[in-house]
Amino acid sequence: TRSLTITSTDQSMFEKAQGEKVTLPCTFELSKEDEGPLDIEWVLIPADNQKKEQIIIMYAVDRIYNHYYAAMTGRMQFTNPDPKSGDGSLDIQNLKAADTGTYQCKVKKAPGVQSKKIQLTVLVKPARTKCSIEGPQEIGKDVTLKCASQEGSPLLSYDWRRVSGTQELPATSMLNKNTGELLLKNASREYSGTYNCVASNRVGTDECSIELNVTPPVNTAGIIAGAIIGTLLGLSVLCFLVFCCCKKHREKKYEKEVHHDIREDVPPPKSRSSTARSYIGSNRSSLGSMSPSNMEGYTKTPYSQVPSEDFERAPGQNATFAPSKVAAPNLSRMGAVPVMIPAQSKDGSIV
Repeated sequence: TRSLTITSTDQSMFEKAQGEKVTLPCTFELSKEDEGPLDIEWVLIPADNQKKEQIIIMYAVDRIYNHYYAAMTGRMQFTNPDPKSGDGSLDIQNLKAADTGTYQCKVKKAPGVQSKKIQLTVLVKPARTKCSIEGPQEIGKDVTLKCASQEGSPLLSYDWRRVSGTQELPATSMLNKNTGELLLKNASREYSGTYNCVASNRVGTDECSIELNVTPPVNTAGIIAGAIIGTLLGLSVLCFLVFCCCKKHREKKYEKEVHHDIREDVPPPKSRSSTARSYIGSNRSSLGSMSPSNMEGYTKTPYSQVPSEDFERAPGQNATFAPSKVAAPNLSRMGAVPVMIPAQSKDGSIV
């Protein structure tokens, strides 16, 4: 007895790149014995068997229902707008990596029931591939050229080629296509040039380039000597600055101490010559007021006598003297000229 059969059995696995479009085939034939209503549905079978199947799109009672799976809303549709004609294939546009999975087409028309599973793998093309150099670019050293794509589905494969000079990789080079590393052992000047890396997988390629410049070794001895000399010069300048600062600080401290030792209320000491001139001048002024007649019997003090230096000292430095037995002050001690005031007796003579 003939019943419903699915005729699209040629391909059950699809690999597509992200952003592309895929058509999952599901064509069928009905028999005369199939008299029930026609139902066509596509479901996504989860990788975890514990989870339920997710209905994506369905055709039932001459109507299409496509609002069951929000992740594909607006990106999927039946290939034939009238699936009852025998074509229940599904179109998915703008594929995403999350669309990878197992899809099943189910066709029902009682009593006939048939289904078909299709595996869809959405691959991401290599993208944002970057090249870099590891190790010193010096003659005689080992240099490693690295290549890596930040995006791309496995399995990624890397291949290096030289695009300048001889356009051939050096004889000592060693390539790892899985990691993208190109090792150049015992580099020489001839290794210099532009290198290109191509990253690829089953759905696309991406590439990057880098410039290699192999130079003679750096004179490390000269660099070390220059660093030592520079350090010593720096220390010398630092020591000189510290010395100048200390010297200036001592000078300021000395000036401050001298300034506090000088008392403004104590007059400076007089010189011996100025004291003598003051003493002589005071004697002359006292004598000039007297007439020659009054000079008789007057006791004179020699002009050569100069007051003692004890009276030129500051008040706090004068020597202590015992009190005089004579009631009259000792004028010669005080630095003044003794003056004899004449007295007149009753008969008019000067005493």
